[in-house]
Amino acid sequence: MKSKLFNSSEESMKTAIFLLRAGFGIMFILHGYPKIIGGVDTWTWLGESMGLVGLGFAPAFWGFMAAISEFVGGILLVLGLMTRPAALFLAFTMLIATIMHIANADPINSILHPLKGLVAFVALLYSGPGRYAIDNKWAS
Repeated sequence: MKSKLFNSSEESMKTAIFLLRAGFGIMFILHGYPKIIGGVDTWTWLGESMGLVGLGFAPAFWGFMAAISEFVGGILLVLGLMTRPAALFLAFTMLIATIMHIANADPINSILHPLKGLVAFVALLYSGPGRYAIDNKWAS
């Protein structure tokens, strides 16, 4: 007898996407909040990573954008609201974080954390919000 919980039906896939979206959303709310409240010094420190891709100007702006992407992007993912734009901003933030950890020759575990996020957010870019999303209510 085939289990309804672990089949590959379209219904199960939509639920799986919801779980991915909500799980990563919660993690990034918690990950981004300290950066939001860290203020200009924290934002400047974060934004200096943009120099690695040739955008060394306005580090406080770039750092603030990264913090907002993580915190607000996490909230949007949990809600399933503007899922693809949130995933795009989060994927870019994780790409820069991955580049920064590689450039600093950090241990592999430090590199893998943002890389996992990058993969998940690119997947959400392609899949969309899945089930249980405000995006679906607006589309209908």
